[in-house]
Amino acid sequence: MNTKSDTASEPAIESAPVGNFILTDSSTGESWELPARTGAMGNRLIDIKTLYGQTGILTYDPGFTSTASCKSDITFIDGNKGVLLHRGYSIEELAAKSDYMETCYLLLYGELPTPEQKTSFDSDIKSHTLLHEQLSRFYSGFMRSAHPMAIMVGVVGALSAFYHDSIDITDVEQRQLAAHRLIAKMPTIGAYAYKYSLGMPFPMPRNEYSYSENLLQMMFSNPAEDYEINPVLSRAIDRILILHADHEQNASTSTVRLAGSSGANPYACIASGIASLWGPAHGGANEAVLKMLDEIGTVDQVGKYIKKAQDKNDSFRLMGFGHRVYKSYDPRATVMRETCHEVLQVLDVNDPKLELAMELERIALEDPYFIEKKLYPNVDFYSGIILKAMGFPTSMFTVMFAIGRTVGWISHWKEMLNDDEQKIGRPRQLYLGEQQRSFIPLDKRGHTEKKTSWPWFWGK
Repeated sequence: MNTKSDTASEPAIESAPVGNFILTDSSTGESWELPARTGAMGNRLIDIKTLYGQTGILTYDPGFTSTASCKSDITFIDGNKGVLLHRGYSIEELAAKSDYMETCYLLLYGELPTPEQKTSFDSDIKSHTLLHEQLSRFYSGFMRSAHPMAIMVGVVGALSAFYHDSIDITDVEQRQLAAHRLIAKMPTIGAYAYKYSLGMPFPMPRNEYSYSENLLQMMFSNPAEDYEINPVLSRAIDRILILHADHEQNASTSTVRLAGSSGANPYACIASGIASLWGPAHGGANEAVLKMLDEIGTVDQVGKYIKKAQDKNDSFRLMGFGHRVYKSYDPRATVMRETCHEVLQVLDVNDPKLELAMELERIALEDPYFIEKKLYPNVDFYSGIILKAMGFPTSMFTVMFAIGRTVGWISHWKEMLNDDEQKIGRPRQLYLGEQQRSFIPLDKRGHTEKKTSWPWFWGK
C-alpha cells in the first residue's frame, strides 16, 4: 500500500542485510539461510519474510514479543538502558525544553519545527478544535454513567461520518487534514465526555489558550464564573501529554497499524487504538495505581502490603512499579516525578491517598528489595497521582493517555501508508483443534460425542 510520501524526512539509515543466520531442521538435516538485518540502533533481526515460502515452516511467537512487524524511524526504546528517543531526541530533553505541539510536529514530520512552522502548525490545530454541532448531540445517545473511554471509542469512530473530506487515505492532503483534526478535537471529545457525565453544558474551546491550557479550561471551567489557568498545572498537563505521545509498537499502536493495513479510514483506525488502550494491562495502569492505594488504605498499612508484594504466594501486586519494557528506571518517570512534586506543592492538597503514595515512593527508592528487583516507580505511578491531585476522576485517566497518544498513533499510521513493504496484517496460528472429521446428523449423535460447554466457548 504505497502512497505519495507526506513526511518531511527520510529514515536516517536504511535497514540492510548484515550476514545470514542458518536455520537447520535437526530431524532431516536440511538447512536454510535467512538474512540478518540491522537498523540505526537496537538489536539485529532475522528477516523471515521468505521463511514460509522456502520451507513451509511458520514461527510461533505469542504476543509478537520477539517479532518486528514493521520498520520505523519514529521512536526508539532501549529498555535495558532506560532510553526513549523520538526521532533521535531524548524524552527527557523534549519534556524539559519542548511543548506538546512541538513534539507533535516532530513525530508527524520528522524534524523540530522552525519558528514559522511552529506558529503555522499551532494555528492550524486551533482551527479544528470545535466539534460539529450534530456530533455534539451524539453524546445524548450515551448513558450519563457511561465510561468516558466508551464514549471516546464511539465518538472518534463517528468522525468519519461527519468529515467526508478527509477519509481518502490515498490523498496526501486529506491524510494531513485528518491528522490535524484528530489532534485538535481529541481534548474537546474527552472533556465533553466528562462534562456529559456531570450533566454540565459543553464548554467551547478557547483558541487563545495553548493546547494544554485549553484542555484544562474545558475540563474544569463552568459558564457561571471565570476560570483562571494555573501555569504549573498547565505545564504538568503538557508534560503528561509529551510523555505519553508515543511508545513504539505497543498494543494500541500495533492495533492502529493493523487496522490501517486494511485501508480503513483514519478515524476508524484511531478508534481501534483507543479501544485497545482501554485495557487495564495497557492504558489503565495509572487508574490501577489509585485502586491499589484504595486497597492499602492508610500509611500505617504500607509495611504490611510491601511484605505481601514480596510474597510470591500472595496475589497482591504493587501497581505503578517496574515496567515490562524498561529493565532499569523508566526515563519518563524521572521527569514525571519532578512534575508530581511541583503539582503537589502548588496545590497543597491534604489527601491521605497522596500521602500514602509518597510513602510508597520513598520506600521504593530506598528499600533494597525494590532496588535489587529494579521496581522503580514508573510513569503511570506519578501521572495517576498528578491527575488525582488536579481533580481528574480516575475514569478520565485513560482518556488523558489517549489524548496524548493520538499523535503517536497518527504518526505510525502515516508511516505505514508510505511503507513499500507493508501488507495487510495476517498473523498465522498454531492450530490445536480437531482434525477433519465427518458430520453426524443431529438424530444420530449420542453421548459419546465430546460435549461443548459455555465456559469453553467463552474461554477459561
